[in-house]
Amino acid sequence: MNVPHPLAAPDVAVPIRVRYSETDAMGVAYHAQYLVWFELGRTEWIRTHAVPYAEFEARGLLLPLTDARVSYLQAARYDEPLVVRARPVAFGPLRLAFFYTVERPDGGRIAEGETHHAWVDRSFRPRPLKKAWPEMYARLATLLNPGHDRRDAKRRGADRPVDEAPAEGFPPPTAYA
Repeated sequence: MNVPHPLAAPDVAVPIRVRYSETDAMGVAYHAQYLVWFELGRTEWIRTHAVPYAEFEARGLLLPLTDARVSYLQAARYDEPLVVRARPVAFGPLRLAFFYTVERPDGGRIAEGETHHAWVDRSFRPRPLKKAWPEMYARLATLLNPGHDRRDAKRRGADRPVDEAPAEGFPPPTAYA
């Protein structure tokens, strides 16, 4: 899967168990359910490292999905315990992208994917986080890219992460605009 470079922030791990309602007639987790699991990981990451997502909405900021990809590697079955891992892989004034894995407790990966999001207002017009909530933008920029400063960002172009070795289990760097 070709996803952006992982940023400096750690991932979050959310334990889940495949519920009966999430399976098809074969007892296998329905393919669309993985996106719901990704949402669990993403919202937990935001809660853990920023604020509850509801606080963004209270400020008139929404983060709708603009693109999603899932690679299904193995089947997940009814009542199986799993761990959803989520971490941001790209961040900028208008965009945020996450990479996810769904794993068995022994670490066996059953799926991986990515989602891309854009900061918008309630009318779904682009609303840069940097302008709408400068303190939160600065907090996330510092957390996700500790070497980030304005001169360095301008020299590199926008808010691309500093090149560094990718975290284990995450894909190699690619460009993110």
